[in-house]
Amino acid sequence: MEAKAAAQWPPWLLCLSTTLLLCTCSAAEEATALPSPTAAQGAVGQACAVFSGKTCDECIQNTSCLWCNENSICMDYPVRSIIPSSTLCPLSEARWGVCWVNFQALIITIAVVAGLLLLSIAVCCCYCCCCRGHRGGRLAEEEERFIRDREEKRLQSLQRKHERKAKHDEIRKKYGLLQDSDHPYSRYENE
Repeated sequence: MEAKAAAQWPPWLLCLSTTLLLCTCSAAEEATALPSPTAAQGAVGQACAVFSGKTCDECIQNTSCLWCNENSICMDYPVRSIIPSSTLCPLSEARWGVCWVNFQALIITIAVVAGLLLLSIAVCCCYCCCCRGHRGGRLAEEEERFIRDREEKRLQSLQRKHERKAKHDEIRKKYGLLQDSDHPYSRYENE
């Protein structure tokens, strides 16, 4: 039993390890999915500036390119600063990856998802650490109360048993069925 309990992980540790595993997997997928700007340019064979004045779809086929809807310019994605500065293109007009989502909506969506993820982790940790600890105390109290009740019922049962025995002995004595307890070795009478 002790080996089984030692082999189980606490729930908060499971939550944390699962979250870290998911984060590492998604980071690894992103790293393999995004080619370097030079490799992407080599694959397509053209720089991003060539697609200026054309359509957004043509520009963002190359993952190293950023489309600015405001002035229909296709430019190299500013890799050094993760979010493109407003001097290059306003966030509400910048497109990367897909043309129907602008950077502003993308950032808000990512922030909301990250916030919900952090909130769910915090709630999970609070539940596992705080609520489970109090529940264990409640279980111990319930078990103690159950043992007390069981002992109380056993004592009441013994008391009732003694009362019944005394009542039966009285009835036996009244009708002469009770043998004399003063003489344990009484004669056996044959009738």
